[in-house]
Amino acid sequence: MGLYERIVSGEEKLSLVGLGYVGMPIAVAFAKKIKVVGFDLNAAKIDLYKKGVDPTREVGDEVIRNTTVEFTADEKNLREAKFHIVAVPTPVNDDHTPDLSPVEGASEILGRNLTKGSVVVFESTVYPGVTEDICIPILERESGLKCGVDFKIGYSPERINPGDKIHRLETITKIVSGMDEETLDTIAKVYELVVDAGVHRAESIKVAEAAKVIENSQRDINIAFMNELSIIFNKMGIDTQSVLKAAGTKWNFLKFFPGLVGGHCIGVDPYYLTYKAEQLGYHSQIILSGRRINDDMGRYVAESLVKNLIKADIQVKGAKVGILGFTFKENCPDTRNTKVIDIYKELQEYGINPMVTDETADATEAKRLYGIDFVGMDQIKDMDAVIVAVAHTEFLKLTREDIANFYNKKHGKKVLVDIKGLLDRKEYTEAGYLYWRL
Repeated sequence: MGLYERIVSGEEKLSLVGLGYVGMPIAVAFAKKIKVVGFDLNAAKIDLYKKGVDPTREVGDEVIRNTTVEFTADEKNLREAKFHIVAVPTPVNDDHTPDLSPVEGASEILGRNLTKGSVVVFESTVYPGVTEDICIPILERESGLKCGVDFKIGYSPERINPGDKIHRLETITKIVSGMDEETLDTIAKVYELVVDAGVHRAESIKVAEAAKVIENSQRDINIAFMNELSIIFNKMGIDTQSVLKAAGTKWNFLKFFPGLVGGHCIGVDPYYLTYKAEQLGYHSQIILSGRRINDDMGRYVAESLVKNLIKADIQVKGAKVGILGFTFKENCPDTRNTKVIDIYKELQEYGINPMVTDETADATEAKRLYGIDFVGMDQIKDMDAVIVAVAHTEFLKLTREDIANFYNKKHGKKVLVDIKGLLDRKEYTEAGYLYWRL
């Protein structure tokens, strides 16, 4: 009886190392079919899961309360499992070089608790070669076991889209890879337990690593093109959204839109690819150009707001600006690598006093990462300008009267920056707003 059969029969367990926005939904999905150990270093997070609370809001409290996942912060519990999935973040350093410390740390923890006959699958986004050149040596060093003899390795890039209730683990084709055909077959069969859309068996681990990193690089470049168009069209006095609506009537026009590119995927993964390319002597031109444009959009939005304050004869220094939304994407509490912080800091450089409201965001995380205290939406009043920064459902429900109540009533012109184009531009322009959007 092989490992897959023993897992299905309940003789062996599967473990998830890292229970964040990606790892936790995977653990919950597998727990519907097999025995699962869910491990995370964050003991406070584990306590929440044990209490039936979902801090990520990816699956909801009820699902967490009813799941059979064995949540633990004790790494020794990993010894109970034979099939291990590592789903930890892979951020970048301040100089945009890959920060592999989370995946290296996870490899050390797993290595200390690895047993013979195990299969380890990494899901963290990395550049081609990390799994075999960096993770395997750590696993061997910490376990005293030999890869290919005592344990096997594979890679299956995560494709979960945080906050997306349609494109989930079960509905997205899963790329899988293994160090040999036997391992690949085991990994594919295990994932097929939960992925209804099926799996794609990549030719090698490096191919699977490369496939993941270019998926987000492609999106990044396309969004950068839209952002550059937005800058150009704004100079021309043309509404970018109207242009895209018109161009989108052609069957093969790619429907991307301008916006802030943050989070731990699209705004990060391209740097992993260009880092490896530079190690091989190639300096990226298109990828890094796109990154520069997208990284600069927060400053551009802030500058555009300042220009509109001047148009409205509102003093810039000391102005009060309400920012609606702080997360990196809509309906998701994750504030890591949000580009709204770039707007916030740039406004402060002008002597402006920004206030942020976001009931969806993880306020504790925002305070820890950025030192920002959110305010309630009822405190967004007497503003000199308002920025609708994130397309949360709560903001989509705002009426024109709601938005008007945010402003200082003495202003003849109301400066409104609608980054995502959520509001009716014509309606607000006709109502006397100085309306601006990407």
